[in-house]
Amino acid sequence: MSISFNEIPIDIRTFGSYIEFDGSRAVQGLAAQPHVALIIAQKVAAGTIAANTPTLIPSADAGLTLFGVGSHGAHMTKAFKDANRSTELWAIALDDDGAATAATFTLTVTGPATAAGTFYVYIGGERIAVVVADGDDANTVAASINAAVVAKYTTAKGGLPVTSGVATNVVTLTAKNGGTVSNKLDVRLNYYQGETMPAGVSVAIAAGVSGATDPDLTAAIAAMGDTQYHTVVHPFYTGANFTTIATELERRWGPMTQIEGHAYTAINGTQGATTAFTTVQNSQFVTNFAAQQSPTPIWQWAAAVAAVDAYQTQIDPARPRQTLPVPGMLPPEAPDVYTRDERDNCLRAGAATYVVDPGGRCLIERLITTYQSNIVGPDTTYLDVTTMRTLAYLRYSRRARLSQRFPRHKLANDGTEFAPGQAIVTPSSIRADGIAWFKLLEFNGYVEGFEQFKDDYIVERDGTDPNRINERISPDLINQFRVFAGQIQFLL
Repeated sequence: MSISFNEIPIDIRTFGSYIEFDGSRAVQGLAAQPHVALIIAQKVAAGTIAANTPTLIPSADAGLTLFGVGSHGAHMTKAFKDANRSTELWAIALDDDGAATAATFTLTVTGPATAAGTFYVYIGGERIAVVVADGDDANTVAASINAAVVAKYTTAKGGLPVTSGVATNVVTLTAKNGGTVSNKLDVRLNYYQGETMPAGVSVAIAAGVSGATDPDLTAAIAAMGDTQYHTVVHPFYTGANFTTIATELERRWGPMTQIEGHAYTAINGTQGATTAFTTVQNSQFVTNFAAQQSPTPIWQWAAAVAAVDAYQTQIDPARPRQTLPVPGMLPPEAPDVYTRDERDNCLRAGAATYVVDPGGRCLIERLITTYQSNIVGPDTTYLDVTTMRTLAYLRYSRRARLSQRFPRHKLANDGTEFAPGQAIVTPSSIRADGIAWFKLLEFNGYVEGFEQFKDDYIVERDGTDPNRINERISPDLINQFRVFAGQIQFLL
């Protein structure tokens, strides 16, 4: 018998017609890779989600209950879902460290008002109106600020990330989550054009107590298990937690693990402050997005950018992300928008960048990783996120194709004479399949250089283990159209 059946015995004696199904040739194109995202973020005590337990996030508002109103987790799950409702999203909640200190911010009011008016306090980009009457003294204005903030606790998107208290003419805002991340919370006055202070009133904003002691990620990493999360979002822009997640992703990318993913975080501030953090980072598995001096919190930036990339990766991992809008993010005020030179400095220092269009939308400029150098010196091998996403897809699709086409095959040398229909592969048949696979990749725009691929392609039977095939492929990854340079040589 020449045909290798999977289920029908060769010595069956009972009468009948027996037909089995074999799906090994059913999928003719490239395999579609599923995509799962994970947010790791802090909760507050009111949150119902169990700490260090992966939990499915079904909707944009689910985080309010699961993480608690005003928590980093509530903000991040909402920002992700607002930007991308298609990608399957899970979350792991972190309790604040027992020794954590919460960041504070003070608003010191002077007065009295010499005219009635309304001004606006922005806390993490949330607009809070404060009404002032003619003659209100500093203490009265401070009380009005406090009342307006308290009224906004639950009505802001995801809830305000602070609590508020007042003593005489000073309002103190206290971050709901302890640790270092809330130190980056933006508090400002009168963001939009035309918003001004009532005559006679001024408010000085200052950082108070510095947030300290972030949660330990050991239990959260353990909770991830061997589940593959293709996109991981977290708010830890520097320090031990940044390194912990980068190290875990390096393990997951390894050839013996193969559950790779890419992480997103974000950093804000001046260009100098941003690059001071990112210059010392060097991981191809993490993107640290330069939020510039946007009013929107960095944890929301990280989630929204990750959501955009996750969605686009499912469509085409190799296509550049430039010009894609990041929904819900507020741009810096005009004087604080990074110049082209400043953005170029960020891109040379491992920080991804965006531009602001005339309508005030924030558009991704270049999505890069924090990878900057190898052990010898500068290295651009893993600069772009598209490189990492494309490599991940190539490995997945090659493995998927081999599993689909040759699930239970025997292995023989080239030249072995066996009957057609036998479940047997040879180095040549695997090589032929690899070439066909590459042509599909080329046709779909993931790679180029077919002749070079064929010349460099090696498939051989292992010299020690007769049950093993060794393959070396050298795909030329498709590139991205990022720069056009021209010269106008004019005549008069």
